[in-house]
Amino acid sequence: MKRVEGFSKAKLLLARRDSLESFSASPEIAARIRLTFGEDLSPQEVVRRIISDVRNRGDKSLFDYAKEIDGVELDSLEVHRGEISAAYAMVDDELVAALKLSAKRIRDFHLACECSSGIECLGECLSRRVQPLDRVGIYVPGGTAAYPSTALMTAIPAQVAGVEEVVMVSPPGRNGSVAAPVLVVADIVGVQHVFKVGGAQAIAALAFGTESVPRVDKICGPGNIFVTLAKKMVYGSVAIDGLEGPSEIVIVADETANPTLCAADLLAQAEHDPLASVVMITTSSGLADRVEAEIRLQLPVLERRSVISQAIDKGMIALVHDLDEAIELVNLFAPEHVSLMVSNASSLVPKIRHAGCIFVGEDSPVVLGDYVDGPSHVLPTGGSARFNSPLGVGDFLKSSNIAALDRATMQELAQAAIAIARAEGLGAHAQAIEKRLSGGQGRGQRERMSK
Repeated sequence: MKRVEGFSKAKLLLARRDSLESFSASPEIAARIRLTFGEDLSPQEVVRRIISDVRNRGDKSLFDYAKEIDGVELDSLEVHRGEISAAYAMVDDELVAALKLSAKRIRDFHLACECSSGIECLGECLSRRVQPLDRVGIYVPGGTAAYPSTALMTAIPAQVAGVEEVVMVSPPGRNGSVAAPVLVVADIVGVQHVFKVGGAQAIAALAFGTESVPRVDKICGPGNIFVTLAKKMVYGSVAIDGLEGPSEIVIVADETANPTLCAADLLAQAEHDPLASVVMITTSSGLADRVEAEIRLQLPVLERRSVISQAIDKGMIALVHDLDEAIELVNLFAPEHVSLMVSNASSLVPKIRHAGCIFVGEDSPVVLGDYVDGPSHVLPTGGSARFNSPLGVGDFLKSSNIAALDRATMQELAQAAIAIARAEGLGAHAQAIEKRLSGGQGRGQRERMSK
């Protein structure tokens, strides 16, 4: 990790953010792109072609991409009940129990935070009707790894909101199946449909529909650069939860922090992705030394050390004068996860304005938030915590305003509306009010009746 001393230097480095368009494919992905499309393309052009192809050819394109990109020939796109039942036999009882515990805590949290659907009265004549979306699609990353936690964190808030139909998509493995733990979660939470489709093609299928995959109202869930670019490109035809990028953690630590735990938490988030952002901001140079030593000690025994090493090499330990400077850097970076490893950690929470989730003290590790705390781990990244929020029940609700004015109120407001309409040059607007004031009669009718 880079050691940066001083607030100003850290501020310059933390303020830098790469856009989605700046990412280029790795050599391995570039080779697969050339094999699939017959030429070298940018990730943006790959996604554009896939979306267009799915819109034009529907299921046929999904089967073709499963063969060309996922390396598997599928007999069907949708996962059937027998496959879900078989998945339980592939998952040990301890994991099933853990997934059920996680599902309960997530459901309980979102029920406690529920934004109920129904009619919310704002006055005698005005109201707001809140209703759930009809159908939601959730993307669960897969292929080389299984992420049942993502299925839990996205499907449950939708169900608590009252969404009637949840459609899950996840890439198939080389055996042509979705990972067994993900299928077990689909059963635990009651997802209606699961499709063996991943990547940009899955996002396109959800956005526009195919012969097999139904069109949804909103797409949620994280994915790789191709998934994220696809969500960005289809937005407007369908709603999305956000553009979730690589994992981010900022640890704020003082001299009381446990270096072993700080290092473990940094390594855990680095494990997600080579592009993960791992940052520690501390007031103690001694702690910085000890954390770096712990990272060197813990890293060699980790299974995903090749991935972790790439993120750690780009990571940062920033030395600042005091905790006020540390919190200013946090608010500048607006990270996905903030871990407060300081004495009296709760006193810093009110000062943090921009963060996806704040973890207070060493007994509240980010990893518990990844799996079983209760709040969704689908969080704003890339600095979007400045204006975006964690995934929750409210993301699956929409509202309609209702105006049911009585005649007295209409007459009371009429002249103001007419004046504004005339000022804007919209005579038909003004006339629509004037006709009501005259009992629905036009000027010609009134003149004829007066003779």
